[in-house]
Amino acid sequence: MSESATLLDLSLTRRILILASVVLGSTLYATTLLVASTLLPQMQGTMAATADEIAWTTTFNILATAIVTPMTGYLVTRFGRRRVMLVCVSGFTLATWLCGQADSLETVVLWRILQGGIGAPVIPLANAIVLDSFPRRQAGLVSSIFGMTVVLGPAIGPVFGGMLAEAYNWRWAFYMIVPAGVLAAVALRLTLPADRPGIRIPLDWTGFLALATAIACVQLVLSRGQRLDWYDSPEIILETCLAVLAFYVFLAHSLTTARPFLNLGLLLNRDYALGMVLVFIYGMVNFTPIVLLPSLLQQHAGYPDSIIGVIVGYRGIGGIIGFASTLLIGRWDPRLGMGIGFGLLVVSGLWLASLDLNVGVEVLLLNAVLQGVAVGIIWVPLTVMTFRSLESRHMAEAMALFHLLRNIGSSLFISLSVAEIIQATTMNYSRMTELVTPYNRVLTTPGLMGGWTIETLPGLAALSREINRQAAMIGYVNAFGMYTLASAAAILLVLLARRRPRPA
Repeated sequence: MSESATLLDLSLTRRILILASVVLGSTLYATTLLVASTLLPQMQGTMAATADEIAWTTTFNILATAIVTPMTGYLVTRFGRRRVMLVCVSGFTLATWLCGQADSLETVVLWRILQGGIGAPVIPLANAIVLDSFPRRQAGLVSSIFGMTVVLGPAIGPVFGGMLAEAYNWRWAFYMIVPAGVLAAVALRLTLPADRPGIRIPLDWTGFLALATAIACVQLVLSRGQRLDWYDSPEIILETCLAVLAFYVFLAHSLTTARPFLNLGLLLNRDYALGMVLVFIYGMVNFTPIVLLPSLLQQHAGYPDSIIGVIVGYRGIGGIIGFASTLLIGRWDPRLGMGIGFGLLVVSGLWLASLDLNVGVEVLLLNAVLQGVAVGIIWVPLTVMTFRSLESRHMAEAMALFHLLRNIGSSLFISLSVAEIIQATTMNYSRMTELVTPYNRVLTTPGLMGGWTIETLPGLAALSREINRQAAMIGYVNAFGMYTLASAAAILLVLLARRRPRPA
C-alpha cells in the first residue's frame, strides 16, 4: 500500500489534525525567513560586528536552506515522511533556541546555518503531505489553508519579532518560536501515520554536490554582489564561473546516469514545467515589496518602525482575504484565478510606482492589503495546476524543486531591485547636483526655494539631503516598475496552462 493511500485511508478527523500539525510546523519555519532582517541592527551591536559580518547570519541561512531543499525527495524515500518531518521540526526548534542563546558572531552564524538546513524540508514536505492527505477534488481547499503559511509567515514574523526586540531584546524574537515548535513536534508525532520501510537507495553524490555548489554560488552572488560592486569583484566573477560549471556538470550527469539525484523527467509534464516558471515569478514578486518598502519609508519618508510594522501586518490581512476568496475561485478554471491574482499585482505595482515621499499611511495600508489579496489568490490555483497531473510518488521531490525555485526567484529579484535602487540613486543624484550652481536663477529666486538655500553650508547640506531623497525615490519607482513588468509577464504565461487536467 502506498503512503498516500495510507493517508487517505485515515479518518477525516485524523486528516484534519494532520493538516493543523503540518501547517503549524511550516508556519513557524516561514516566520523565520525574514524575521532576522529586523534584528540585524540589535544583533550587530551585541556582537560588536560590522554590517558585512552580521549579514552572514542571513546569507548562510539562505545558503543552507537552498542546498538542503532539493534533498527532500531523497530523504523521504530513504527515511519516510513522518521521520523526516519530526526530525526537521524538532531540529529547527532546537536550532532556533540556540540562536537566541548565541553569545558570539561565530555561534549565531553556526546556529543559523543549522536552522536553515535542518528546517529546509519542512515546507515542501508539509505541502506534499497536505495534498496527499485529502482527495484531489479538495486540493484547492487544503492548498488555500496551507498557502497561508507561505504568505502570512514572512509577513507576521518581522512584526512580532520587531515588537519583542523593541520591548526586550533580539533574542526573544527567536524564543517566541520555541514553545510553538515543541507543540508542533508533539502534534506531528501523534497525528502522522507510521512510515512504511524506507528504500535503501544510494545518494547520487555527483549530482547532489554539483547542484549544491551551483546553488551556493548563485546565492553568494545574489547576497554579496551589491556590497562587492558585482562583476568588478574577482570573488563575484569566480562564483559565477563556478555556478555555471557546476550546473553544467549537474545537467550532464543527470541526463546520462541511471539514478540521478533529481528526476529531470518531471519537467516533461507540461503542467509541472509551466508551474515551475510561474512559481519562480511568484517568488520574485511575493517578498519584494516587504523588503523594499520598510527601507524606503524609514530612511526617506520618515516613518517610525511601529507604523512600518503595521503596514507589513496589513499585507497579512489581505492574504487572509485572498485565501478565503479561493474557496470560490478554486471552483473555476485555474487560469482565471492566476490571471486575477497577477492582474492585481500589476495594479499594486503601478500604484506603488505612482507614489511620492509624501504618501499617507492609509494609501500604504490599502496597497498592502491589495498585495496580500493578490498573492493569496494566486497560490491555490498555481499549486493545483502544477501538481494536478503528477503521481503521488513524485510529490515530495517535485514539491522540493517547486519551493526551491520560489526561494531563488525571491533572492534574485530582491538583489536586482536593490542594485537598481542604488544605481539609480547615484546616477540621479549626480545629475541633479549638476544644477546646483550660483548661475541657476531658480536657486537664487526668493520664495521658490522654501527652506533650502545655497548661500550657507547648512543650507547646502539640507539641499543635498533632499536631492538624495528624491534621487532614491526614482530608484524605488524603477524597482516597482520591474515588479509590475514581472507580474504582467506572468499573466501571458498563465494563458499557456491547460484548461482541464489530464488523468494522473
